[in-house]
Amino acid sequence: MVSIAEVKINLFGEELPGLDDLKKLSLYVNSSEINKIAFADEVNRNADNTLAAGIGLAILGRYSEAIEKLKKGRDCREKSIYLGYAYRRTGLFDESLAAFAEAGKKQADSLMVSLEKAATLLEAGRLDESSEELEKCANFERVSAEYHYQIGRLKDAQGQYEEAIANYELAIELDPGHHNALFYLAYESDLRGDDEAAIDYYKQITKTSPVYVNAVLNLAVLYEDAGQYEKAVDCVDAVLKAHPNHRKAQLFSEDIKSSMVMVYDEEKEKRRNRQSRTLGIPISDFELSVRSRNCLKKMGIFTIGDLLRTTEAELLAYKNFGETSLVEIKKILESKGLSLGMALEEQEDESADEKSAEEHTNKELLNKPVNDIEVSVRVRRALSKLGIQTLADLIGRTEAELLGCKNFGVTSLNEVKERLTSYGLSLRQLE
Repeated sequence: MVSIAEVKINLFGEELPGLDDLKKLSLYVNSSEINKIAFADEVNRNADNTLAAGIGLAILGRYSEAIEKLKKGRDCREKSIYLGYAYRRTGLFDESLAAFAEAGKKQADSLMVSLEKAATLLEAGRLDESSEELEKCANFERVSAEYHYQIGRLKDAQGQYEEAIANYELAIELDPGHHNALFYLAYESDLRGDDEAAIDYYKQITKTSPVYVNAVLNLAVLYEDAGQYEKAVDCVDAVLKAHPNHRKAQLFSEDIKSSMVMVYDEEKEKRRNRQSRTLGIPISDFELSVRSRNCLKKMGIFTIGDLLRTTEAELLAYKNFGETSLVEIKKILESKGLSLGMALEEQEDESADEKSAEEHTNKELLNKPVNDIEVSVRVRRALSKLGIQTLADLIGRTEAELLGCKNFGVTSLNEVKERLTSYGLSLRQLE
């Protein structure tokens, strides 16, 4: 784990730092709570410098305040770019696109402008427009790591996972220190049960980045699953050293330490982990006919686990789903030793302790509308598309089901998990 040496970049000097220096400053500021507190104080002391203070507020993640400050600042490409970032993070996508376009008029790098516009369109769910924007950058193929990273994010959103992985790998070839590409490669490997590759990618991030919190905590999870508790504790401790009030890390630290003294059947746990990974495999990973794929999508069936909770009768009752499609689906499941509806049968065999715990769950909390909890606009829209109205609905979904929703990525997933943790809840896990 590396620490960042104190950077000597003065945001409030006579000349505004360049974009590369501003990125370094942002990395430094957000590497620890102490740095953020000190930087926030500096921003407050220089509030009259509207442009620099606005950029500082954006770096701190206070986007609404940043927008108001930046609007009052002098016109320049840095102002437009940081307005673009702030608008995007607050869900004001059209305003974000306009700000990046304005940055282009002020001689900002054309590739950067196009990639930021593509990222904004992607986050807004406008995938076709994002694709069109990226096509303008096609001459940067095998030249720009960020170009391939953005292509990878688009392919991910389109459900073309193999192409996404190929582009993340290209990004890493071009820039071995591209943290975002490394993160998504690690995450994709994790989802597919390739723990060794996932650990390797996460470790690469920790060697070159100051406490990339999500990467370090995901690495801790993999270490814990592998029974390497000391390494898992080291990861969580690294997060808590930089961010001592990080609630998720605090809770995870307690969980790991509890696991270290628990007696359990290792082989049983390994079997359950393997089964869990199998159940989370997206249906899109299999070669299905267009007819079958479309029917399953319309039924809200996105993973192997979803199929195991569906009976033959339910499939055949759906319009345009016939015997041919049924045989096709059953062959896929049989190849993995599974069958339609088997999850429903297993639910009947749940232990008395699990049933008792469920009965004692606070009904008032579970009936709380998701619109009443603090989540981003992007997450709120995704939950609405999935028909999730209450916390009860939300905890009934798995990570794989949420990730199966268009434009719902790992950032949104982590946001949901963190919010559920604050209520003492978690997403359903396939056993």
